[in-house]
Amino acid sequence: MSLTHRSKALTLLVIVLAFFSGTSEAQNRNLDLVEDLTLSLDEAINIAMANNPQLRRAVYSIDDADELVKIAYSEIYPDISASMNYTRNVEIPVNFIPETFFDPQNGDPNKLVPVAFGTDNNWQGGFTVSQTLFRGETIIGLSTSTIFKKVQEEAYRATAQQVVTQTRVAYYSVLVAMEQLRLQESQISRLEQNLNENEKRQQAGLVDEYDVLRLKVQLSNQKPQLVDAQYALEEAYRNLKVVLGISLGIEFEVEGQLNQFDILSPDASVKENEKLKKIDQINPFKFQKSYDDMYGLEFDRGDIRILDAQLDLKDREITAVKSRFLPTISATYNMQWTAADAGTPDFFQDKVRFQTLGLNVSLPLFTGFERMANLQRTLISKKDLEEQRRATELNAQNEVVTAGEDINRTFETADARKMALEQAREGYERAKKRFENGLG
Repeated sequence: MSLTHRSKALTLLVIVLAFFSGTSEAQNRNLDLVEDLTLSLDEAINIAMANNPQLRRAVYSIDDADELVKIAYSEIYPDISASMNYTRNVEIPVNFIPETFFDPQNGDPNKLVPVAFGTDNNWQGGFTVSQTLFRGETIIGLSTSTIFKKVQEEAYRATAQQVVTQTRVAYYSVLVAMEQLRLQESQISRLEQNLNENEKRQQAGLVDEYDVLRLKVQLSNQKPQLVDAQYALEEAYRNLKVVLGISLGIEFEVEGQLNQFDILSPDASVKENEKLKKIDQINPFKFQKSYDDMYGLEFDRGDIRILDAQLDLKDREITAVKSRFLPTISATYNMQWTAADAGTPDFFQDKVRFQTLGLNVSLPLFTGFERMANLQRTLISKKDLEEQRRATELNAQNEVVTAGEDINRTFETADARKMALEQAREGYERAKKRFENGLG
């Protein structure tokens, strides 16, 4: 399959999965589109970056942070509301008033006269505008929302790094499983060939029956390992599909041959490994005994950057808690129309308008120890976050150095392992020739 055809198929695959995700019927209809597809490492990374569920959730978190920024800015805008209500008095409310109110001279103060207050129809409507002039938490919230978005962006960056690493690990796991399966098949093939040759030698009287039986036992013991290798390859493919975020029913082959991959060579020895070598050299590692150049690399890690952003966010939270000791100032403007009439309603025919303007200042003088306790809790939370960052930094330094040592160990032993493999192959060929010639 050509590279152009593969790219088109992969593009179509991503589009299909984006629009038909979770629909098994649609996935089954498009299985034929990726039949016999060979997937390279860079293509796998691109699919994972576009379709991995963890990365998509990180994108949604950034979108949510954008909405929180809008919510924070809405606190500084005025709150404008309109209202209108209508009341129809089926029976006008009645209150009792002393008779002396109507006839101070002759009225009986102990006698109450029922008097109806109100009209048949009552209307009221208008607008209310409230504006916060000063509120400490609102001012701090503007910058806090921006920092919170930065935290989510750092989380996305860290997730993207993890997804790329998970994709590479899952991809190489498939190649390793393929190589293990190939080795098992090669061993069984060699055992079957040796068994066939020794059965002929037994018939010729060159070997005894025990040698043949021993090969049969080895072959019987080897076949279950072949089955295990086959299932291990299927599991590796499933794990890769999970990382890519695609359906488990989609079939494809990965590109690359680990048995032809030379970590010491700058170039790929076979065409199938060109993409592997290209990805491998994006961030080249230089063999070195000193780890001085490695220190400082941990500060580029996503978890460290997230904790740094969270510390900035915690500082803003402390400032916001302190601002609760300050007064809150707000202004309110109210404009209303009211009207009333008797009998058949005639909406707002005889209306009257009134307006009010108010300034509100609120300063909590004493609320127990709640505000001070909240401030202390926030300070303690920051100290805990600082210790968490220190522990994460130490672990990161250890992981960076350990990874460097592992890579160094691989480079140091690569030549020796390669030489040992060549010597073992030569020894096998010599032993085979001696056995064929009846010398042992």
